[in-house]
Amino acid sequence: MKKMLGIAVAAGLMACGGSKGPEMSNQVLHANGPDWVNRGSGAFGGDKGKVFYGVGIASGIRNAAMRRSTTDARARAEIAKILDTYVSVLNKDYMASTTAGDMSASSEEQHVEQALKTYSQMELSGVQIIDHWVDTDGTEYALASLDMETFKGNMDKMKELNAKVKEQVRANADKAFDELNAEEAKHQK
Repeated sequence: MKKMLGIAVAAGLMACGGSKGPEMSNQVLHANGPDWVNRGSGAFGGDKGKVFYGVGIASGIRNAAMRRSTTDARARAEIAKILDTYVSVLNKDYMASTTAGDMSASSEEQHVEQALKTYSQMELSGVQIIDHWVDTDGTEYALASLDMETFKGNMDKMKELNAKVKEQVRANADKAFDELNAEEAKHQK
């Protein structure tokens, strides 16, 4: 048992020292699948601007329609998880900007934090399923996306936030996205 563990650790260390290729997630790599299957969920910038991506996976479901709806729901759930983290970053930035010397801001901060959490938990308006892929073993993958402009536009629908808060969130949205992207890149290494 110890020998097997030692071999596994050595193999893992050798894999870490290999050539520097594109950043990939920790999931099993699928050579014949699209890049997004291997990259996984996250906040990524690129040709399409700043976009939140969620990858849903389902296997062992024989009914193709049910498998498809399951992967779609799981892809949307992945975006919800990312948005929850993103909203925490936005809230941290908002709190830092309002508490600089002002101790009376705490009740407003709690209101903003609650409203932002509600936003991240609400129906994911604007999330689109943009691709599907089925592996040779029948495992299906779905790719969902929510672009930054749609996210910012959704801020107008939030009646719980006053205009000042909405403007602060919009102003810090790109910065928070970049922070989240950098943090995710650190975890994928």
